[in-house]
Amino acid sequence: QVQLVESGGGLVQPGGSLRLSCAASGSGFSFRTMDWHRQAPGKQREEVATITSGGSTNYADSVKGRFTISRDNAKNTVYLQMHSLKIEDTAVYYCAMKGVLGLTVNAWGQGTQVTVSS
Repeated sequence: QVQLVESGGGLVQPGGSLRLSCAASGSGFSFRTMDWHRQAPGKQREEVATITSGGSTNYADSVKGRFTISRDNAKNTVYLQMHSLKIEDTAVYYCAMKGVLGLTVNAWGQGTQVTVSS
């Protein structure tokens, strides 16, 4: 059974940067599409970035040009580098692993809080 553990959240001022990490246990990480999602208070969870096993990436329009998703298969870890953070980026950020077909999430991390505030 896969376990995903996020780290790296915290409090940052607008315009600042943070890097989130997600360490995966279990086998098969390198073959799976990995996502970062976020959920702000009172809002639905949204997918913000995804990276396939081959390294192709996709981003939500709201974070394009500011966030970068990457992966290190040797470390079973996926990262989300966030720059130029805005107050509206405040949310709980979740790491997720997609199923074999890359269509649906079949494992979630516990989430890490990112707060952007002056």
